[in-house]
Amino acid sequence: MSGQQAEQGVGEFAVGGAVHAKAMSASPAPRPDEEWELPNGFAHVFHGENHDGIRRPVLLADGFNLGPSDLEKLFQGLDGGGDYALLTEIRRSGRDVVLIGYDERSASIMDNAKTVTAAIQRTIAERQGSAPLTVGGFSMGGIIARYVLAKLEGQGIDHQTALYFSYDTPHRGAVIPIGLQAFSYFIPLANKFARQMDSPAAREMLWRHYDRETETVGVAPEREKFLAELRSVGFWPQIPRLIAVANGRGDGRGPTVDPGQVALASVGELVYPGTTFYTQSEGHEVVVAELKRLFPAAEKTITTSGFPELDGAPGGTLDSYGILAEMLERFGAEIELDHADICFVPTVSAVAIRDVDQPDDLYANVHGLPPEESDLDEFLCSSETTGHTRITGELGGWLLERLPD
Repeated sequence: MSGQQAEQGVGEFAVGGAVHAKAMSASPAPRPDEEWELPNGFAHVFHGENHDGIRRPVLLADGFNLGPSDLEKLFQGLDGGGDYALLTEIRRSGRDVVLIGYDERSASIMDNAKTVTAAIQRTIAERQGSAPLTVGGFSMGGIIARYVLAKLEGQGIDHQTALYFSYDTPHRGAVIPIGLQAFSYFIPLANKFARQMDSPAAREMLWRHYDRETETVGVAPEREKFLAELRSVGFWPQIPRLIAVANGRGDGRGPTVDPGQVALASVGELVYPGTTFYTQSEGHEVVVAELKRLFPAAEKTITTSGFPELDGAPGGTLDSYGILAEMLERFGAEIELDHADICFVPTVSAVAIRDVDQPDDLYANVHGLPPEESDLDEFLCSSETTGHTRITGELGGWLLERLPD
């Protein structure tokens, strides 16, 4: 493979996803009892133990990635990718699982909201009895479910939901390093990573976005539009109880990532030689990436201003630099990787208690804050920093205990 082919091929990957798990290493998912085709998506239904239909439904919405949902892998990740078999435990408790996916996970939140809306309505139509629904989601799926329930209430439609939950959902925004976002467009050919970073969902979900056309950093117009839409429906549903879990710690401690350090560098001579990514620092015109390529030859310095130290913040982590490092090595680059995993969904975002903008808020000791500061009725932060949406016994068990009868 030539150096030119290598540099062109590096971007064929995506980051994120609803479940931080190596689903392929988990046990095969069971066959669904029902499969539904829905607007802009689909759902798989798994009846609870000794059920012959839907009686006590728990609806779970997929999150952000590129391409269509893979509900088999999602089931595997939720049930066997961590240390707690969440879906098995839900079904064992006599509840039914409705797993919701989308035709395109990077589509607008408002588009994929149609899928979740239809899933709720079909669940109500097919349910045996009158047990209330539990509706929630993982990662961005929690935002979609939140929006849907609030919108249905505004329309006067009875969603019959007693509990809303979110699992490491970026209620105040998620973080992908600006240098990584810029690199996706620096790759000289159209690629998956760039499509994902420029997608409607990314623009709506990310706290700050790098615009490929203007090469500026800021709140994407699509995010402003979505927040205005969320505001128009009351921000949150008012009828169900609202709960959430965070994969980040609640004591103000995050992953060990010092600011201004090399996170990832291509140190060889063949593939993006000299390209270096730095962990986020505070300050004005802070360099977060030096991008260099050979084909065609180009260099670009990426800076940010007014950012807090995001990468080491308390929160659910994503192997953002690790994923790129793996791709660079696959295409022949010699790399130095010092920080594979960094904060993706800050704890304060996942439990909707503070904004991400200010260091004191981002690194707040959530345990020491008045619970009423959160928009939620109840939440739990992980006792240890864990990967974004990783299913743990601590978080999954807490969630199971709060499902309505």
